[in-house]
Parts: sequence; structure tokens; C-alpha cells
Amino acid sequence: MSDELRYPIGVFEQDSHVTEDKRRGWIDVLAKAPGRLRAAVNGLSPQQIDTPYRPDGWTVRQVVHHLPDSHLNTYTWIRMALTEEEPMIKMYDEKRWAELDDARTGQLEMSLTLFESLHSRWVLLLRSFSPTDFGRSFRDPQVGMVSLDACLDYYAWHSRHHVAHITSLRERMGWI
Repeated sequence: MSDELRYPIGVFEQDSHVTEDKRRGWIDVLAKAPGRLRAAVNGLSPQQIDTPYRPDGWTVRQVVHHLPDSHLNTYTWIRMALTEEEPMIKMYDEKRWAELDDARTGQLEMSLTLFESLHSRWVLLLRSFSPTDFGRSFRDPQVGMVSLDACLDYYAWHSRHHVAHITSLRERMGWI
């Protein structure tokens, strides 16, 4: 399988030189992500919504439902990191969540609205951070300590990554 289909914007690479400007940029990506997701699915037919973005990949519907699932978990982890000392987070099985009935058959509007509301609240929280807050961290059982800077960098990429799954599928299929 082509890495272009799996990673249409490239594989995530952690930025080790974080600046205030980069943070603002990542927060702006999160602020714009709901509108970009809504635009990416605008006008798609039910058949198109149930098309996988790559062979053996999720359908557009599953991608749309995955984004608020993932970001809601992350929003919770961030709040824990702000209110506890290096909390251990609870992971979830995103592949199994994507196979649940609501992710396979649910109307997109539910998750589009949830994603918009979640990101409004998340961006409000992130814009209130002091520089010290971005250095707080949580403990991921798979990778160890994760700073909120690293988390923000990743989820800005994650937002763009999944929207690009949909927009690149539209381009390949001539659904533009």
C-alpha cells in the first residue's frame, strides 16, 4: 500500500524546537479543523461517505466519527495533565471503536457538531495556557511521558492528516 494513501501529508515528525509562534499555529490548526472537516465531506453522497479512503482503510464515515473520539480522549488527557501531577492516561482501541455501530452507520452531523463544540472548548483552554502549562505532561503507557507541547503538535498534525484522507480521496475519485 502506498504511504501517500496512508499518510497524505506525510508521517508525523515531532518538532523539537517549539516556539510561541509554532504553538499559536498549532492552536489555529485546531481552531480551523472542524470547518475543514465539514468542507471535506460537504456534498458527498451516502455511497461516497461509505467509501474507504484507502484499501483496507476506514470509510469516510468512520474517519469523521474517529476525529471527535480521538480528540475528546486527548482533551481529557490534557485536562488531567493540568490538574494532576503526571497522570497515567487510559488508552482506547481506536480500531475497535471505529467498528462500533455508531461509527459504521451514524449520521455525520452528530460527529461534525461534536467536533465543532469540542474544538471550541479545547481552543479556548489552549489559548489560556501559560508557557509553563505547555510543559506539563501525562504518562502514556505505550510511549512514556508526553508534554502538552508534544501533544498539541501531534493533534494539529492528526487533524490535518485525517481531513487529507478525505480530500485526497475526493481528488482521486473526481468528487471535487
